[in-house]
Amino acid sequence: MKKAAITAFAVMALCGTASADVIKVGVVGPFSGPFALQGKNFKAGIDAYIALHGNKIGDDTVEIVYRDIPTADPAQSKALGQELIVKEKVQYLAGFYFTPDAMAVTPILKQGNVPMVIMNAATSAIMKTSPLVVRTSFTTWQTSTPIAKVASDAGVKKIISVVSDYGPGVDAENAFRKAFEEAGGKIVEAIRMPLSTNDFSPIMQRIKDSGAEGVFAFLPSGPTTLGFVKAFNDNGLKAAGTKFYAPGDLTQESDLPALGDAALGIQTTFHYAVSHDSPENKTFVEAATKAIGNEAELSFPSVGAFDGMHVIYKMIEATAGKQDAQKAVDAVKGLAWTSPRGPVSIDPESRHITQNIYLREVTKDSDGKYFNKEVQTFEKQGDPGLAAAK
Repeated sequence: MKKAAITAFAVMALCGTASADVIKVGVVGPFSGPFALQGKNFKAGIDAYIALHGNKIGDDTVEIVYRDIPTADPAQSKALGQELIVKEKVQYLAGFYFTPDAMAVTPILKQGNVPMVIMNAATSAIMKTSPLVVRTSFTTWQTSTPIAKVASDAGVKKIISVVSDYGPGVDAENAFRKAFEEAGGKIVEAIRMPLSTNDFSPIMQRIKDSGAEGVFAFLPSGPTTLGFVKAFNDNGLKAAGTKFYAPGDLTQESDLPALGDAALGIQTTFHYAVSHDSPENKTFVEAATKAIGNEAELSFPSVGAFDGMHVIYKMIEATAGKQDAQKAVDAVKGLAWTSPRGPVSIDPESRHITQNIYLREVTKDSDGKYFNKEVQTFEKQGDPGLAAAK
């Protein structure tokens, strides 16, 4: 971008403060294309929060402005961020399903005087790129570290790691390796696949040939995770007794009907399950199901969005509706509340969410409905990946 354009963007952003009675929140996510269900969950979580809490904060009205980015596209994400700040005059940015998209926007936050609330993107390093970022989702370090202990406690000594080759995948690989090796285990091979991979048969053969007792896997939720789990079963690895370990992206609830009995027994660690047993979650699931139209489509991005709106509402209250990004972020440092997922808080130093991580096992109820049953709780987990983030 030329210098003149940068100057023009800065002037327009700073002069473009939203009117006092309408506060716009710009939400960037995949609302079409192969990951559209994740964007649909963003919207369901946001709609559920507004349905339960209203769209008014004092005399101010909250308005959501959506922008679609079907697949990871950093250049387009930055362009959309600039458009939302300059043209739409949003006071808050939120959403961001993919890490590269979030990373592309953080450099313009200070200039635009706008905070970012991450509702999904799961790479630890995002928090290091701007002091105006707050996360209400999770990181792959946070969800992948506990499953290494689960594997070790089960007596597994040799694991092959298979991840998608981008930020969260590398984080997941490193998190699992560190925890598993500290517990005395060995990673016999580490495979990184291009994000575009959709034929997993060669990968399954490498798993068979590795001599590993189990596989640790991470792929971004969506068609790829469904394809990977199906390939694991179709290639006879489950039947051969190969253990399968992963963070919960691999068994999101919306994929379970398609996986069917093949998913039974798969263990994952994650921050949220639609089946979580609490009054707060019951209320949330009812509202989010009404918003999305079908509980079978409800998945984890919805709770990241729901809690993201809670944080944004608190920011608006603290700033009396005025545009002051740093004051807004400072106001939620240390904020604690009871989420549909359980007790959570915003770490005052990292601005990352502290939360319980649950060991879940895929099972089905008496009506034949598949769900992730929580069987163990790892309480008050921070993000071990922040120390490793550059």
